Amino acid sequence: MAGIEALHGLLTGDQAVEEVVVATVDLQGRLVGSAVSPEHFTGEVLADGLGACTYLHAVDVDMQTDGGYPRIPWYDGFGDLRLRPDLTSLRRAPWRPSCAVVLADASWPDGSPVDVAPRTVLRRQLDALAAAGLTALAGTELEFLVFRESYKRAARRSWSGLTPASRYNIDYALFGTEELDDLTRRIRRAMAGAGIAVESARGEVHPGQYEIVFRYAEALRACDNHALYKTTAKKIAAVSGQALTFMAKYDEGEGNSCHVHLSLRGANGGDPVFAASPDQTMSKMPTARSDTARSDTAGMSPLMCSFVAGQLACMADFTLLFAPNVNSYKRLAPGAFAPTGVSWGRDNRTCAVRVVGSGAGLRIEHRVPGGDANPYLAIAGMIAAGRYGMEHGLALEPGRVGNAFTMPGLTPLPATLREAVERWRSSALAHAAFGDRVVAHLTHAAEVELAGYEGTVTDWERRRGFERF
Repeated sequence: MAGIEALHGLLTGDQAVEEVVVATVDLQGRLVGSAVSPEHFTGEVLADGLGACTYLHAVDVDMQTDGGYPRIPWYDGFGDLRLRPDLTSLRRAPWRPSCAVVLADASWPDGSPVDVAPRTVLRRQLDALAAAGLTALAGTELEFLVFRESYKRAARRSWSGLTPASRYNIDYALFGTEELDDLTRRIRRAMAGAGIAVESARGEVHPGQYEIVFRYAEALRACDNHALYKTTAKKIAAVSGQALTFMAKYDEGEGNSCHVHLSLRGANGGDPVFAASPDQTMSKMPTARSDTARSDTAGMSPLMCSFVAGQLACMADFTLLFAPNVNSYKRLAPGAFAPTGVSWGRDNRTCAVRVVGSGAGLRIEHRVPGGDANPYLAIAGMIAAGRYGMEHGLALEPGRVGNAFTMPGLTPLPATLREAVERWRSSALAHAAFGDRVVAHLTHAAEVELAGYEGTVTDWERRRGFERF
């Protein structure tokens, strides 16, 4: 009913929208779809969905497809799937007030879900949580770099030699952000106008780097907000004659992170279940017995301990979901202030999983994903890992104290996309949690990324070898 009321409000009155964008999310986490008239939306699209080419979830970043995906668009003649609007996501488009936008779930013509669509992958993990009487809340902390040049000028310069919108490290600084303030204020206002609450905003470490944090939400809604935010930020930057990037590692400086905060509650947003409480209602899932004498797990429920243990058990196998591109691993490197090993710690930013907060605010902060991560797949991986830990009652190893970046004895994360693909492809945990076809589909997507990279001669190679070899 709330969705119908929102639709009515957008289509009537003095500020009625002129079109409705029906969007889904591709493997890269980008919004893709079509704009339709309000009349067409309220008629055929609401009733039957909107047709869109089957290749939308089987393309690389350049929108190229091939014959290697499990369900191959070439075999069905590039026919249509159906985008079925989720009215709970309907809102005025942050980048254009005269337009509405709604996220859609993808289904095949027979009505079955497109199992490899990122929204479907996450929904299935959330459905499994719901069956155990749990729901997930999430918030993403997404960083980006802003440059003075426009996207067109950046392209003419081959995206190199660009001028950051601040000259030095402005992490937490109240001065030095002046050339960022106007753009970031417009982004924040646009998102707030779309009903997405801003919690904080600040400069970051790399020159030109900024972070806007939005209030947590139910996990699927948080991912929808994340995808809308990335599109909005780039559109507003483009109109402003500037360029910004969310890529994980632009240069030798600090990379762009996407730290994910995640917690569980009872069904329908009920009581928090991560905090220890004598009268807490636990999930149906079995958990390891907690050691109440441990200071590192003080205040954590047995369920949370097993959830965190699941993150550690699955992290190396699931790294592809958090770091899906060749460039992702330039950030996950020694000296880059990003995790390189499997670890957890209490309020320890050098660990891959940081446990933070207390009481109802107790949560994990997963620090592996970069700004290029697809939030739906990343959070699906975190939930699947947590479920594995809870279902098997995994005991939680001691939290790390000190600098986990240089700590010996940690299980290493995959250091390259090639290594991450091999871990993912051969992982029994991944096949059990996501199914063979999703594993094969994301494997091929990564192999396409690798083939593109390995077949490209880079500027570094030309500088190194043109004259001297």
